[in-house]
Amino acid sequence: MAPGDRLGLRQQLSKPLWDDLHVWLTLERARVPDGSGIAGAIDYSLNRWNALGRFLLDGDVSVDNNSLENLMRPWAMGRKAWLFVGSELAGQRAAVVMSLVQSAKLNGHDPWAYLKDVLERLLTHPSNRIDELLPHRWKMA
Repeated sequence: MAPGDRLGLRQQLSKPLWDDLHVWLTLERARVPDGSGIAGAIDYSLNRWNALGRFLLDGDVSVDNNSLENLMRPWAMGRKAWLFVGSELAGQRAAVVMSLVQSAKLNGHDPWAYLKDVLERLLTHPSNRIDELLPHRWKMA
């Protein structure tokens, strides 16, 4: 759907439910004792209510963060494997490469084609135009 259409449906269908949920959470919070797990969970939601409801103000905002969680999963799964990557500097370099790979994916590029092209062009590419090689601006040579 187009963002405007999505926003219209959210306002029509989700906003009334969202408002009801806020009322219910506020009433329930008054019923549970301070320091309990339920109180903590309700407080967490109520303290972040505006941020959690951002999807009701912008049709481009996703209702959840599943797509980002799925992008992070391979790195979280490999965390123990990379624990002894060699040194802190090696870990930082690995993080840069992983960020480039995921950014290339987010911008619709084949990460390996992107990295191959950028690495081949890097030595001859003017340093004052290095931003052209970033995933969101990159065009295959």
